Amino acid sequence: MRLVVVSAGLSVPSSTRLLGDRLAAATAAQAPADVQVVELRDLAVEIAHNFTNGFPGRALAGAFDAVAGADGLIVVTPVFSASYSGLFKSFFDALSVSDSEALAGKPVLIAATGGTARHSLVLDHALRPLFSYLKAVVVPTGVYAASEDWGAEGLDGRVERAAGELAALTAGAATARPLPRRDSFEEVTPFEERLAALRPTG
Repeated sequence: MRLVVVSAGLSVPSSTRLLGDRLAAATAAQAPADVQVVELRDLAVEIAHNFTNGFPGRALAGAFDAVAGADGLIVVTPVFSASYSGLFKSFFDALSVSDSEALAGKPVLIAATGGTARHSLVLDHALRPLFSYLKAVVVPTGVYAASEDWGAEGLDGRVERAAGELAALTAGAATARPLPRRDSFEEVTPFEERLAALRPTG
């Protein structure tokens, strides 16, 4: 099972990356997975260039391929102005322009970090609508970690519950057989034959 973590943390070390790592470890403990981390701060210049020239650089293209090829995603953003970061949104905007179906049907665990618990609604007011629009399957439990949550009771339980939901969805997505694609232009309705069959024979 291929699991990709998309982290929009800007600092080093980053609480956003730390939360992504904890979610990935908890998920992999319940459903063995190969985990790859995409650090968006390393792609910031290529993301900007992609908007101006329409072509992803090598590293950004590799990140797009990793996300599109994943069985499940963990996406984590710091909160800025009560919403996801501009870098986070820009990455997924560029991805959807490159491949509008990249996240269709893909299980996604949404998570965010912030300085205060007051911004926890970012999960349901910003992240969940974004990934629903991108046709992803968002797990029911999102994880928000405020500064005071680190080392406190409650965060581990939310991490484990969300990881279990993602593991279940991802395992199902990895084993599901895709429906055969039908091109509407492959089959031509024989109208003349059908009209002939309706004509009276007497």
